[in-house]
Amino acid sequence: MARTGPNWDDLRFFLAVARTGTLSAAGARTGTEHTTVGRRIRALEEGLGARLFHRSNLGYALTEDGANLLGVAEAMESAFLSASAATEAAQTVSGTVRIGAPDGFGSVFLAPRMHRLTARHPGLEVEIMATARIFSLSKREADIVISLSGPQQARVVARRLTDYRLLVYAAETYLAGAAPIAEVGDLSGHPFVGYIEDMLFTRELNYLGALGPPVSARLRSTNLLAQVHATLGGAGLCVLPAFIAAAHPGLVPVLPGAVALTRSFHMHIHEDHRKAAHIRAVAGFIAGEVEAAAALFAGPAV
Repeated sequence: MARTGPNWDDLRFFLAVARTGTLSAAGARTGTEHTTVGRRIRALEEGLGARLFHRSNLGYALTEDGANLLGVAEAMESAFLSASAATEAAQTVSGTVRIGAPDGFGSVFLAPRMHRLTARHPGLEVEIMATARIFSLSKREADIVISLSGPQQARVVARRLTDYRLLVYAAETYLAGAAPIAEVGDLSGHPFVGYIEDMLFTRELNYLGALGPPVSARLRSTNLLAQVHATLGGAGLCVLPAFIAAAHPGLVPVLPGAVALTRSFHMHIHEDHRKAAHIRAVAGFIAGEVEAAAALFAGPAV
């Protein structure tokens, strides 16, 4: 029988396996059974007359032929998404938008506000992945990424959302029983709560070294909200975004006029998605909410 060329459906399954590394994860991504994914991959390989993956107990890894096909498949995907976006632009806002964001921004800022957008668009669904990690737009791990830095990936449209201020905070109960903090040098005599340094996903989170005096975290977590609650519990001092601390009246800024850091939030969208109506609606909403909350991100007046 003559070999037939690949169709888009087969390539869609190929991309899912290439990006996730397993049939089960690819099945979850495409909404199909893993057996169906395996069958489509075998059909694609037979149609092309080439082996696309090395199979092992660790999963599926691209062969040389598979790596060559990857670029072609991604180009076809881009064309398909662009065509879909052009069609959606004239339609009602609907569909699912996945947002990847740092845990504090995603949980404390976005989550309480997003329902206002979904209420306006009943066909719109939003997924917020609020976790401290880097999300790949090229692998379609997210449709919109909120990052602490500019774009590090190709074919990404980015905009700076806002600067935000960080201060040293402590619980009122901790300060009541601790040694006085009258100047910056006094910080060294207090325990800190902070990130696990060798697990930082971006250098922008390496706060403690930027304070001036030598300080160390005696309690560490990869999760910002865990740090917040440890500080509320009296574990010591912690560098926190002002917009996070504002939600917890029990936290008091320490030497706000002398110790402050500034970081920035950036919003990234893959070029293929930027014209899609549902993604533009969510991105516009996020930008508008951030702009409206400028005072919150700037922190308390000193």
